Amino acid sequence: MKFALLQIKKAIKPISLIITILTLTFLLKGVSAEQVFSAKPTKLLPIYSVETSEKKLAISFDCAWGVDYTDELLKVMQEENIHCTFFCVEFWSNKHPEYLKKIVDYGHEIGTHSSTHPYMSKLSKEGINNELTSSTAIIEKETGQKVSLFRAPYGDYNDLVIKSATDLGLFTIQWSIDSLDWKDLSANEIYNRVVSRAHNGAIVLFHNQGKHTSKALPKIIKDLKNKGYSFVKISDLIYKENYQMLPNGAQAKVN
Repeated sequence: MKFALLQIKKAIKPISLIITILTLTFLLKGVSAEQVFSAKPTKLLPIYSVETSEKKLAISFDCAWGVDYTDELLKVMQEENIHCTFFCVEFWSNKHPEYLKKIVDYGHEIGTHSSTHPYMSKLSKEGINNELTSSTAIIEKETGQKVSLFRAPYGDYNDLVIKSATDLGLFTIQWSIDSLDWKDLSANEIYNRVVSRAHNGAIVLFHNQGKHTSKALPKIIKDLKNKGYSFVKISDLIYKENYQMLPNGAQAKVN
């Protein structure tokens, strides 16, 4: 009995070492331990932010459920003379095509946020392609603006999602600052979250239906401008070529 226990203990040690090495290896590549042990490691990453020495960042809005505050948001952007990026779901675009045109007329850009707002990682390649091609088609038809950006609903992705988007000429965009405005935080809470997390090359996530977003934005923009930040559209922030993705999801220029 003692001999059997000794043999088991000897076998456990190398196994534990292997598990530790594998976990550290995947973590260094930006993959979680959960992904390692679920046998679904994600090697490809969307763009969470951009490595840059310039004090610039991008504001983005996800549009899926309504337009109650969209005019207020557009007014704030116009008054502050800044442009941003809107990610629109197809069913939202079909219901509010006039807002697609209005967003572009105000100088902003539009990316796709899918067709039906699904968990993209659960779809087949055909399903992913359908979500992306049909949702970009209506944006391009209504605005005449070429779509080059995609944000996955719920921030849900895997290798197949990113590769499929890339094959269609789309950059997959996440965010490095979440305003959590969808939780109906107060304007002051939204302000504190965003301003305290501001950094060079940041991508900030807002929603056009955030109840207090339009009230928080003027102070956010004013204070970040005072800190030396400028605001650009995501397509003007990211690198289109000669870049690499860092483990934290930051896009870095390769000379």
